[in-house]
Amino acid sequence: MGDTTIKSQANSMLDAFKHGGIKTKLSFFIMGASNFLNKQFIKGFLFLMTEILFVITFVTQVIPSIHGLITLGTTAQGVQKQVVDGIEMNVPVAGDNSMILLIFGLASIIFCLVFLYVYWCNLKSARRLYELNRDNKPIPTFIEDLKTLYDSRFHMTLMFIPIIGVIVFTILPLVYMISIAFTSYDHNHLPPKNLFSWVGLQNFSSMLTGRMAGTFFPLLSWTLIWAVFATFTCFFFGILLALLINTKGVRGKKIWRTLFVITMAVPQFISLLIMRSLLADAGPLNTLLQNWGWIDSSLPFLSDGTWAKFSIIFVNMWIGIPVTMLVSTAIIMNLPQDQIEAAEIDGASRFQIFKSITFPEILLIMTPNLIQQFIGNINNFNVIYLLTGGGPTNSRYYQAGETDLLVTWLYKLTVEAADYNLASVIGIIIFVLSAFFSLLVYTRTNSYKQGGVS
Repeated sequence: MGDTTIKSQANSMLDAFKHGGIKTKLSFFIMGASNFLNKQFIKGFLFLMTEILFVITFVTQVIPSIHGLITLGTTAQGVQKQVVDGIEMNVPVAGDNSMILLIFGLASIIFCLVFLYVYWCNLKSARRLYELNRDNKPIPTFIEDLKTLYDSRFHMTLMFIPIIGVIVFTILPLVYMISIAFTSYDHNHLPPKNLFSWVGLQNFSSMLTGRMAGTFFPLLSWTLIWAVFATFTCFFFGILLALLINTKGVRGKKIWRTLFVITMAVPQFISLLIMRSLLADAGPLNTLLQNWGWIDSSLPFLSDGTWAKFSIIFVNMWIGIPVTMLVSTAIIMNLPQDQIEAAEIDGASRFQIFKSITFPEILLIMTPNLIQQFIGNINNFNVIYLLTGGGPTNSRYYQAGETDLLVTWLYKLTVEAADYNLASVIGIIIFVLSAFFSLLVYTRTNSYKQGGVS
């Protein structure tokens, strides 16, 4: 639909250029010309000033910035020995900063794209004036055009400032991060003292088939295993808990719900740090088991890789099950009771009712939330970092431990190792994985199919 609209507008522009007079044709080269010639002086002046400022900025700023984006600098900053007042001193020597050149280069490209949009608006204005003249309709004044911004186009007026914010604070940083993945920006090439350069797909090759593959693929496998178990254990046990509490004949339902909700009221980092102390080799749990004579030596809940992974999944269940329980409770309380009563009259067991009525209804409503939880677990930094810190260490891994997820490895590569290029590659891979699994799963669910039908 979007491509069809753009093609239609483009054809309309070409038609206006072919059949329009000098007023219309000039606007393709001098912005605002059609507005000036149709006595829309203020609007024409704004378009013309935009073009003049763009040309000046393009010559003085954009061209050097694009050149800097291509080269990423040719002279590194450093020091040079000079004699000052008879004393030999190290004097700083100005040079290029690859990081600044990259940011300004990307900003220049975005600036050009914004100008192209304004240029397109100029052409749309010229086409509209051509159509009004062709149909012998009155030309709107500047005040009348302004009124449309507060009337039929009020939504566009409200979106103007947020769009500028998105461009500056979201799109530019995102494009910058993606660009880093194609450079040599690591601990050996840190600006401003050192320059980094473009390396193409070398970082991706290193991550997938090179020296980083021995760390990447084990962490990728663990990330996916963790995301699956962390999501579905909380989901199924949360539903089970909700069913048990809402079973007819159970007393004190509100008390039971309140007890489990307390885990949600406590900040997550407090619960994780308490669990970390509780499960430590010399922690209260191991001490208690030893005092009871059940074990001779401490169980490595967090100090052994396999034990630590099971411990993490168990602790996450403690934190995540109450959330699913609350959502499931709301769904169970609003189930169609007439269907359940009819099934009971027909002799259906509780398991059959759960299988045919309760669970499908819960799954239909919670599928989008389930996908969100899965993606959130792929990027679940808090549970891993606060509970194990990614440990225990593994000498075969680069800047990573046995329980590190891709996202915690990304953090370590950025903050501890300063390998920003590799961290950027991981960020791109995490995004691709999240988008792939979200689209793959969601488009095959009843939530998507029924939503599309409605």
